[in-house]
Amino acid sequence: MFHEHITDLIGNTPLVKLHQVVADVPATVVAKIEWFNPGHSVKDRIALKMIEEAERKGWLRPGGTIIEGTSGNTGMGLALVAIKKGYRCIFTTTDKQSKEKVDILKALGAEVIVCPTNVPADDPRSYYSVARRLSEQIPNSWYVNQYDNLDNRRAHYETTGPEIWAQTEGRITHLVAGAGTGGTITGTAMYLKEKNPDIIVWAVDTYGSTLKAYHETGRIDPNEIYPYLTEGIGEDIIPANYDFSLIDHFEKVTDRDAALMAREITRREGIFVGYSSGSAVQAIRQLKHLLRPEHLVVVILPDHGSRYIGKIYNDEWMRDRGWLRPATVADLISTRRPLISVSANTPVSEVITLLAEHGIDQMPVMEAHEPVGSITESIILNRLLEDISVRNWPVQAIMHPPFPLISMDTTLESLSALLQQNQAVLVRDAAANLHILTKTDLMKALAC
Repeated sequence: MFHEHITDLIGNTPLVKLHQVVADVPATVVAKIEWFNPGHSVKDRIALKMIEEAERKGWLRPGGTIIEGTSGNTGMGLALVAIKKGYRCIFTTTDKQSKEKVDILKALGAEVIVCPTNVPADDPRSYYSVARRLSEQIPNSWYVNQYDNLDNRRAHYETTGPEIWAQTEGRITHLVAGAGTGGTITGTAMYLKEKNPDIIVWAVDTYGSTLKAYHETGRIDPNEIYPYLTEGIGEDIIPANYDFSLIDHFEKVTDRDAALMAREITRREGIFVGYSSGSAVQAIRQLKHLLRPEHLVVVILPDHGSRYIGKIYNDEWMRDRGWLRPATVADLISTRRPLISVSANTPVSEVITLLAEHGIDQMPVMEAHEPVGSITESIILNRLLEDISVRNWPVQAIMHPPFPLISMDTTLESLSALLQQNQAVLVRDAAANLHILTKTDLMKALAC
């Protein structure tokens, strides 16, 4: 048996139980893995539904152009369906979206216009406004407008909700999903609450978005709106797809916590997830005090981690934001300079000069690329106070035993313990180069 087209594989994604990342959550947590869709995201569902309905209603005609503002995933789903049906695609997006998303859209044949993130929704430069304007200027075009297009939530009412109900045999007690356009959370909740009104729905928001405030107060709070990095959730507008009465609680998750949790899910569960998937699981952890052992929580993980290789899965990007806490000695020496050392016959006076020039207070004594001793400012000072002629002696005459040599996989906790007893330690990297680490190095790394 074979399928006629890749879009025939949209939907029917699996549920997978989570273990390590929810080990302290007193409930069973299962994830709806939406990157099993052919476009690797939950947005494939709405792309197919919205295009088919637009065709049925006469909004989209043969040879037409599909125009949409997208954070990337909806555009990919639309592009896949457009390939099958022969439509042109023009997408607007924001400059905060990952480069991978833009490149994938282009690879699928779409034209992509990148717009500034930090402008109001009604600004003519915003990706909403640019998409709307293009749809008015280009003949035979259709502006999808996933935010206010109710076929967005209808897709989830017809597919995602029924799948979860059947897969859990109606035992689901909590639904957790990211809140962006409102389609996923509203459509899925609509179906599930029809089946069981007692199901609790938690929507996951991000700091900088107005959704949580609107849910709680019924108004948009401008003070809540500011730029954020998490992709795929949060809004500075209120899309028509929302039915806030179906949502029991909005939980906000920071950009940092979302990124770290996404990496943890990938590393500890083997499920390569995107940025907002981290937000969704982190929200469960933040709300775990509301859960009990008999609860069955279904969390929707919307897209694949390959779209964030240059961001949350890039150590340098994470370190630039101060989010990547080092775990082992290998993390500490990744960007360190070459080791400064002296030989055993180097005069103490030269050692004093080297220490001053490099702003350090200790160094190893080396012979044939191996540590044979160590020297510090305090050793030199104490000996000079005893005998000023020490300055002319070879350093081997006053050096102490070598600093301890540790492995690259030594944990920071073990390193800290060693530095309580030693002024420094040495570590040899994979290229056989030696590095020195001190309390100052450890403090800087932990405080970054």
